[in-house]
Amino acid sequence: MSVALLWVVSPNSEVSNGTGFLDSVREGNRVPGRDRNSMWKERIKKGGRQRWNFGSLNAGLRYSDLGGSRTGNGSSFAVQSSLVASPAGEMAVSSEKKVYDVVLKQAALVKRQLRSTDDLEVKPDIVLPGNLGLLSEAYDRCGEVCAEYAKTFYLGTLLMTPDRRRAIWAIYVWCRRNDELVDGPNASHITPQALDRWEARLEDIFSGRPFDMLDAALSDTVSRFPVDIQPFRDMVEGMRMDLWKSRYMNFDELYLYCYYVAGTVGLMSVPIMGIAPESKATTESVYNAALALGIANQLTNILRDVGEDARRGRIYLPQDELAQAGLSGEDIFAGRVTDKWRIFMKKQIQRARKFFDQAEKGVAELSSASRWPVLASLLLYRRILDEIEANDYDYFTRRAYVSKPKKLLTLPIAYARSLVPPKLTSSSLAKT
Repeated sequence: MSVALLWVVSPNSEVSNGTGFLDSVREGNRVPGRDRNSMWKERIKKGGRQRWNFGSLNAGLRYSDLGGSRTGNGSSFAVQSSLVASPAGEMAVSSEKKVYDVVLKQAALVKRQLRSTDDLEVKPDIVLPGNLGLLSEAYDRCGEVCAEYAKTFYLGTLLMTPDRRRAIWAIYVWCRRNDELVDGPNASHITPQALDRWEARLEDIFSGRPFDMLDAALSDTVSRFPVDIQPFRDMVEGMRMDLWKSRYMNFDELYLYCYYVAGTVGLMSVPIMGIAPESKATTESVYNAALALGIANQLTNILRDVGEDARRGRIYLPQDELAQAGLSGEDIFAGRVTDKWRIFMKKQIQRARKFFDQAEKGVAELSSASRWPVLASLLLYRRILDEIEANDYDYFTRRAYVSKPKKLLTLPIAYARSLVPPKLTSSSLAKT
């Protein structure tokens, strides 16, 4: 299942042996006489402009680079996560509560940063390996990806300050590369061990030890902004779930999945987008709104892609709610658009819209330069729900999408609404 905010680029890696990807840069496996920084600089110097491929992550980052091996037994793999309930009694805690604990942690990180520096949300510079020219080129690569695969969002980022837009590009690219592992051309070859190596690479990024040019951009970003690693880890966890889980018994399970693969994007982005100085909303409430946007986007993806997912043997709809509506997996796989299905879908769309409504309240609390791209994305994605309705909920023969004319009409509306500042006397978000 594609993540709500994911698009891709990857360098043509020079590493092609089965386990060489992280082994060559792990602390205990350095090449004699060469430190990690010199290896990073050498990779970038070799990676001239002609060596970069914007088509697919797997054109450069092969599954073998992550230590993956071809498997065909379809075996299941256990998910290990601090947020996944255990059989020892944690099931009583809802997914929303577990996710909210993460929200509180991210908000606290930003508030600590605001108390410790006069520069809003920006950390002191940290020198990374390489030189400023190479780092600037790394960010430029990320910007090219964003422009190629998310034109509307890219245009919106141009309104941000240079530091903020580069940081958003870097996060954007990492998310896409992550998603490509389980949804890209080599997805059938990705194993849990491959994702373990990808997560180890993430740890290196946050430790200031990037593996390639695109990693370097993210490594610099997380050194400058109060971005926590937990949402990134959780997104990898969502990719693990896609390796073994194809059914969700209830909305509580689905909510956790939506957080993993899309809600995390909101938590990653708030420190970059910035909160308006005049906002009266609590930091926690702004993070909650960002989380709601990710959940809403992913629920919309799910409702739009029912047919596509069914052809892959997946159903991302709450099984208990399907049963209550008198529907089953067989109805989904057969593509039956019945009155029961229409009633079921109306309720699912209503839920997604509630998350969009919650998210929209938080957009006004963001810094002025960040509102337009976020609001444009929100309005365009929400219109997909309108298109599903216009298609009479037919997911099997028609894919809901927003036409280019409708997109063009939405952009000035989003821009005009983005100019409205937060309320100075009271917040539209609940204060906690």
